[in-house]
Amino acid sequence: MNKLTQRIDKERLLLGVAAPLLAIVAALVVTTLVILSTGKNPGAAFSDMVTYGSASDSQVYILNKATTYYLAGVSVAIGFRMNLFNIGVDGQYRIAAFIAAVLGGALTTPGWISIPLIILCAMGTGALWAAIAGVLKVTRGVSEVISTIMLNSIATAIIAYLLQPGKLAELQAGGTVVSTKPLPESSYFFQIDTGAAGELWGFIVIAVIVGIAYWFVLGRTRFGFDLRTVGQSESAAAASGVSVKKMVATSMVISGAVAGLIGMPTLLNDSHQFSNDFPVGIGFTGIAIALLGRNHPIGIALGALLWGFLERTTNHLEFEGYDKEILGVIQGVIVLCVVIAYEVVRRYGLKRQQQRVGAELAAQAATPTQKQEVAR
Repeated sequence: MNKLTQRIDKERLLLGVAAPLLAIVAALVVTTLVILSTGKNPGAAFSDMVTYGSASDSQVYILNKATTYYLAGVSVAIGFRMNLFNIGVDGQYRIAAFIAAVLGGALTTPGWISIPLIILCAMGTGALWAAIAGVLKVTRGVSEVISTIMLNSIATAIIAYLLQPGKLAELQAGGTVVSTKPLPESSYFFQIDTGAAGELWGFIVIAVIVGIAYWFVLGRTRFGFDLRTVGQSESAAAASGVSVKKMVATSMVISGAVAGLIGMPTLLNDSHQFSNDFPVGIGFTGIAIALLGRNHPIGIALGALLWGFLERTTNHLEFEGYDKEILGVIQGVIVLCVVIAYEVVRRYGLKRQQQRVGAELAAQAATPTQKQEVAR
């Protein structure tokens, strides 16, 4: 049996490596065909992407973008581990960033007080907004997909109403930008000066802490075990004494709290205010990144870096004469290839494991005479 276990573990390792390799090869092939269909040279495009993406200023840009994307991916992954599809991450992070920006603009306290207050306000707002969908699901059976889509629209409407001069926003100098009151310099998060490459956002440290906490809580605590159990089988979890409704509501709240952090790198390290040009759609990007990373903290980090790399390099390709829509095509192709490749490999691995276990059990059940015949 030990030999069987060792063979299965080796196969699992090989299959784990085969899945991303298959996805990368498939994505490269499809992307090559797409670029060829536009009449361009895919070799030159890939070479330009690697060269431009390897530049020091591009690396800083990619890390800054990946910080935001990583938080979005973790937020979505928390719901995925519970078999919850939290589409409302986009609305949760935007309304959280807006309320936090309003609070930050009104604070006159030292930075060591105001910065934690702004972050906690964002997390609390995101958690409360997500809790609405969680409560509706456990009390009324409303699908979190429907409720979070509606909450996204409501968040957009609330922000549009309040982001006006005379309400919670003001007209900035020049009369062209409407935004919340800018944060005082004492509320700016620290940045790492990399010289000519630009400044690396210090919020990357918070993103790393969130990733470690996500790994530890889900993989090393009873709460994480219960959460994963409910995600795999609600009936089995209930039979073992786990409150399924409580876990669903709690997971949505935690997912919303992490979603509240998504806008903080931009607010505290970049714009220092919330305006109409504040980034949108990052919540949906988080869904793709969580799928790419298979809900694993390291996988999500790699997915976020890849997304930042593609955004940086494909935008540059537009200046080289390539179609600007190529970014969306490449991103969509990669997500599809990853999802399909992992599912194909998973099914193949499950089939192989069943065959080996069946063969081992059949061998153990065989009579001595049958074993001798098999040996001959």
